[in-house]
Amino acid sequence: MIEIKDIHKTFGDNYVLKGISSEFREGMNNLIIGGSGSGKTTLLKCMVGLHEPDGGSVIYDGRDFTKMTFEERIDIRKEIGMLFQSSALFDSMTVEENIMFPLNMFTTQSRKEKLERVNFCLQRVNLEGKNKLFPAELSGGMKKRVGIARAISMQPKYLFVDEPNSGLDPKTSIVIDELINEITEEYKITTVVVTHDMNSVMGIGDNIIFLFDGRKEWEGSNKEIAKTDNKELNDFVFASKFTQAAKEKL
Repeated sequence: MIEIKDIHKTFGDNYVLKGISSEFREGMNNLIIGGSGSGKTTLLKCMVGLHEPDGGSVIYDGRDFTKMTFEERIDIRKEIGMLFQSSALFDSMTVEENIMFPLNMFTTQSRKEKLERVNFCLQRVNLEGKNKLFPAELSGGMKKRVGIARAISMQPKYLFVDEPNSGLDPKTSIVIDELINEITEEYKITTVVVTHDMNSVMGIGDNIIFLFDGRKEWEGSNKEIAKTDNKELNDFVFASKFTQAAKEKL
């Protein structure tokens, strides 16, 4: 489990996160949703150490990440897998080399052991045999799946996913959502997903926090979200549905 307690973050005069607290549970898809500028990605970056919060704590299974030195954080970083919005694959590396990258950086495994892990991860994301392809040879959905394979290569306890369906068509988005859900349940990972995709919210939103103007405005499950009387959340949900419906008519 990951706990965040009273997280604050400013950039100059811009007060982005205003005292956010929540729990992200093991074996569940924990979603962070909200409009543009609500603080979703900033919160995720504070949780993994890409930004330092100005106040508050990020606690991984009882370990206060925010109080640790860079060296002390290394063990927790080894337990974290991350899928970036753009997949962030290295263009000059093959699929195999991209997935092997964290294994080369953080383990002392033999070449054979690392290759076995790469092949297992590729099989798990239904890309078996694609080892020697380069990112330029992959579709958008395939790049996302390679990104997931790399994110799980270190057998993480915590998986962070930033806008997994950005730039994907609805059918491929469902495939990615289902894959994230399967991996989360199968390996009992604490998964944190930043998204504005209401299909993802309704499909895999075990636990959801809704940010509005840098604050946690609402928290609940995908079953509860349709019953809420929270005005800001309802405005976000119905605006998202309207936007998606408009796109499908184009």
